[in-house]
Amino acid sequence: MQRKRIYNPSSNETLGDRKVFDGNPHGILNFTKAKYTWALKLWDLMEANTWFPKEVDTTKDALDYRCNLTAGEKRMYDLVWSQLISMDSFQTNNLADNINPYITAPEINAVLARQAYEEANHSKSYAVMVEAICDNTDLIYEMEKHDETLREKNDFISSIYEELAGDVDDNKLLLAMVANQILEGVYFYSGFTAIYALARAGKMLGSAQMIRFIQRDEITHLLLFQNMINSVRKERPDLFHDENINKIYDMFKKAGDLEIKWGKYITQNQIMGFTDDIIEEYIHYLVDQRLSAINLDKLYNAKHP
Repeated sequence: MQRKRIYNPSSNETLGDRKVFDGNPHGILNFTKAKYTWALKLWDLMEANTWFPKEVDTTKDALDYRCNLTAGEKRMYDLVWSQLISMDSFQTNNLADNINPYITAPEINAVLARQAYEEANHSKSYAVMVEAICDNTDLIYEMEKHDETLREKNDFISSIYEELAGDVDDNKLLLAMVANQILEGVYFYSGFTAIYALARAGKMLGSAQMIRFIQRDEITHLLLFQNMINSVRKERPDLFHDENINKIYDMFKKAGDLEIKWGKYITQNQIMGFTDDIIEEYIHYLVDQRLSAINLDKLYNAKHP
């Protein structure tokens, strides 16, 4: 598969001919003419959701971190930011370098570019939080180099993205889209829930507000890749053969297992309202929901705990 041409005036592709990938785009972005109207709706929603890290007051969080968090809570808090920093850092690059160059619908290109900006904005928010609140800034940013559990989690999802650094084919691109669905819809959620657990105890309320903004963005990113996958299913049903479907199930199962392991690792069963059983049930529930959204059967039939 070749990367799309940035400018292609010889293209005779009509709106009806347009495809998520393997198309022949002109290279002109016209918001008034789009095949994938869901992309325009997502653009408007993402634009309406615009926020900036400086809007969140973290003054009390710094006091909570120094004086009110237990040792276990402080450890969890630091690990959460380390993981989120890792995810959004390579997601920014992945979207721009690995995914968007092969997408041949201009309206989807635009939304992917907007998502890449939002991932970078999340990284800015993490910098604001870590610098203002935490004691060990450098360690948090370097954690994925030294923490085996975090490294295992990162290595799994990034290995799928790395497939697009070599010879790209239709199957690899589809699986990379699924990997994005996993990252946006499963991989962030132990971290999000951990911060919300602190907030329910009246601690780190600014951090929880920042996470609410970030999670609101991630929901639109999840919808983006759900729509991309479902559009590809209509255009290229041949890609949804048994081998790929089995790979997709294996990816979700592995990712869910790693997220459960991570959730238990960061909490050590010491965080009120966030037990090992709740973590496992919640992640299984998320895996089921993400599979259903791309028209695949659930693995666990789990309920929201």
